[in-house]
Amino acid sequence: MKHTVPALALLVALASCGGPSSDQAKTEEKKEAAVSAGNTFAIDTATTTVDWRATHKGGMAPRFGTIKVTNGSLTVENGAVAAGNFDVDLNTLAVDPASITEKDKKPADLEGHLKSPDFFDVAKHPLAKFVITGVAPYDSTKQKSLLPGATNLISGNLTLKDSTLNITFPAQIIVNGNDVSANAKFVIDRSAWGIHYKTEGSPENWVISKDVEIGFTLKAVKK
Repeated sequence: MKHTVPALALLVALASCGGPSSDQAKTEEKKEAAVSAGNTFAIDTATTTVDWRATHKGGMAPRFGTIKVTNGSLTVENGAVAAGNFDVDLNTLAVDPASITEKDKKPADLEGHLKSPDFFDVAKHPLAKFVITGVAPYDSTKQKSLLPGATNLISGNLTLKDSTLNITFPAQIIVNGNDVSANAKFVIDRSAWGIHYKTEGSPENWVISKDVEIGFTLKAVKK
């Protein structure tokens, strides 16, 4: 059987990763933001973390790191998260040195490349934004999730560069009297937001995974 270059890259990626480890976020058109109701909880940017992971060279070179949340809030009504939003500062995008295995490369090189117009064009679009459009209970009899302990399905508008799409993914949310904690891990397709290296069909773009895994551990405290 004759495979195209993209197909070969996909086969290598799947072989090296051993299959998916996170849920694929459902992606749709932008939706109306959820109405804020109840008590406001400020996101603790010191303890909230956002992780990212992608692959290069057909899955043979994982790349991963972190990005910082700069501000945001949630509203809680009747013991459940009703709405919220937060900003992610792409200027803080960092590459974990452990993900750089080539002797002639440094984490700063990849950080600069990802922040350049080749990818996120951080000079023009410094913030990624997430605005909740809906929070629903997670029903394990109707949905299957790779996230242990999933309690909810979160939908929200994710803005990357100048494009906004709605994504839905499982999350674990715990609401206490004075704080909220949430965690999730899901996969988005960067090309849906028009993020390509060189051109969409170029060989250089083929060997970089379109799938990007996003993970977050969020903490919020009642105002």
